[in-house]
Amino acid sequence: MSSRLRRLVVDGREFTWSGRILQVAGERDCHRCVRLRSWGAGRNSRALQADLLSRAVLPWGCATDSEYPHPADVRKVIEYALSRGWDPVPAGGTFFLSEAEHGSAFESDRFLLTDRLRDAAAPDPTTRVLRAFDEKRTGSPGTDSPGTGLPGTGAQRSSEDRSGSTAPARDSGSPEL
Repeated sequence: MSSRLRRLVVDGREFTWSGRILQVAGERDCHRCVRLRSWGAGRNSRALQADLLSRAVLPWGCATDSEYPHPADVRKVIEYALSRGWDPVPAGGTFFLSEAEHGSAFESDRFLLTDRLRDAAAPDPTTRVLRAFDEKRTGSPGTDSPGTGLPGTGAQRSSEDRSGSTAPARDSGSPEL
């Protein structure tokens, strides 16, 4: 199956990019991952590759969401890579935006970088997604213990979370026993 190539202009230069939808397994959940590849001087030029992990938190166990990079997301990745030394002109090779090297500096509202597709020993994507969710929700850096209390994630609600009960919802028409 061929992948659709898209075009994007960044700082007056045309880039071609494609995204391949994949799934990455975490310790407690599965997550959508999109392998983004971009070229700035034709298909034979040095490629940029970034494995983008969706930040979506789903309440139903091992299922992935429908996130796919928008042009604004791709622009952010390309601008970041150019600022970190990616030269798209030379022929051949790939410039990887790895989680290990760039994960803490790369910022996106919808995606994190992950190495799990290339390295099974890379950090757990579930822990990273839940930590990013907590940081966005509370506005402060998270910890290694997720604490979202969302069903299906295996996480426990933290003692500071007062957003509601962890008990399952009941039908309001059901008599209480």
